[in-house]
Amino acid sequence: MSTKKLALIAILVAQATVLHYIESLLPNPIPIPGVKLGLANIITLLALVMFDFKTSLTVISLRTVLGSLLSGTLFGVGFLLSFSGALLAGCVMALLLLLSPYFSLIGISIAGAVAHCVGQLIMASLILSQPGIFYYLPVMLLLSVPTGCITGLLLWELVKYLRSTKQI
Repeated sequence: MSTKKLALIAILVAQATVLHYIESLLPNPIPIPGVKLGLANIITLLALVMFDFKTSLTVISLRTVLGSLLSGTLFGVGFLLSFSGALLAGCVMALLLLLSPYFSLIGISIAGAVAHCVGQLIMASLILSQPGIFYYLPVMLLLSVPTGCITGLLLWELVKYLRSTKQI
């Protein structure tokens, strides 16, 4: 791995960690547990656009560990929910990016937000041994579409800027 690539990955991990941590500090505008904007997913999808799936998995893993370490939830329930959601979202976004002629970055971001919710609920059902937690899915899906759209629009503008300045 070149030094330049390693430095760029470190920058992406740092950016994703900061976004993850800042989002954990913000009060939730919607008083529904588990609903957040998902700003760190911008960096996950950017890693997919700039590099590859393996690199995005590195960013996902490091940002969830570092973000949870900073917020004091390392290896707790919050970490497990965050990691499982981010991992499934990364997998879904990578798959859809392979089919990119059919999906925009905004659509991929929305699918990632939906997958993040599903991943969290799968982990929650395993932790609680309660499949009834999936009754919460329609509410989470309803809210994940606008949040995925917002993060997708932010990513779209970021990628447009990076391409215009020939940075990617």
